[in-house]
Amino acid sequence: MRLTIGVDIGGTKVAAGVVDPGGRILDEVTHPTPGGDGEALADVVGRAVAELRERRPEGEIAAVGVGTAGFVDEERSRIVLGANLGLADEPFKDRLRRRVDLPIVVENDANAAAWAEVRFGAGRGSRHVVCVTLGTGVGGGIVMDGELKRGRYGVAAEVGHYRVVPYGRRCGCGNHGCWEQYASGRALVAEAQDLAKNDPARAARILKPAGGDIARITGPGITRAALEGDDGALECFRTVGGWVGLGLADLAAILDPECFVIGGGVSDTGDLLLEPVRRSFARHVTGRATRRLADIRIAELGSKAGIVGAADLALR
Repeated sequence: MRLTIGVDIGGTKVAAGVVDPGGRILDEVTHPTPGGDGEALADVVGRAVAELRERRPEGEIAAVGVGTAGFVDEERSRIVLGANLGLADEPFKDRLRRRVDLPIVVENDANAAAWAEVRFGAGRGSRHVVCVTLGTGVGGGIVMDGELKRGRYGVAAEVGHYRVVPYGRRCGCGNHGCWEQYASGRALVAEAQDLAKNDPARAARILKPAGGDIARITGPGITRAALEGDDGALECFRTVGGWVGLGLADLAAILDPECFVIGGGVSDTGDLLLEPVRRSFARHVTGRATRRLADIRIAELGSKAGIVGAADLALR
């Protein structure tokens, strides 16, 4: 049986796992992510791969797939820009080759997660899928006719950075009004903070775990309040869910997928988010009276999707 190693490079940790052809993780290790140093990052990834290989029979590992935050070039080799990693124009595949004597593929982490969901998760059985990852920001992956679409220069599906509000909220990408400023975990907190500033009585349940400090409001605190039926917290979810649904409707007009798969930390809230997303999508999608609507599903693989997707892409 040919096994591969998938590596998921995040802002705080590097997670690596041995993955079989059925998408099952057989073994896993984690290490802290070094910041701003390509050589140090290659050392960490190389060490994780070596640890996993030492636990398997010689020759069993066929390849290594690496999923990383940021833009990855068309050759699946260089990290063009990894803002959260402090890297730019980073020849990461070449660095890793000096440490790992196996075929290597480098891919954007959201693309890797999308591929995993299509192959083994919520998108299984569908050939036209758009995956949207709702975390601190918004990431995406597009699979059309069973193929991962990367664009001419490798940086397609950065859906969080198409603009939904001209001259809107400032975004870390340098523009204003990007979708992720209204449809992410950060946006959920911003909505709750805005409610607390303007209507503190309605935000009382949200403010309680924050000790009354607006700056200390967190996503988990808002979620707990919403699960307990707090009207202010539920309003925050309805607002963010509305923005998510509106964005999906615009993506449907362009890409016409069979289904959307929603992943990331915000998606862990389940129907709290999914119900307003579906209502908003049905209200805003073009041709809604006559067209077939894409299904909207919650991702199934969770935090393991990046490892599984990177490993499967390396196998291919």
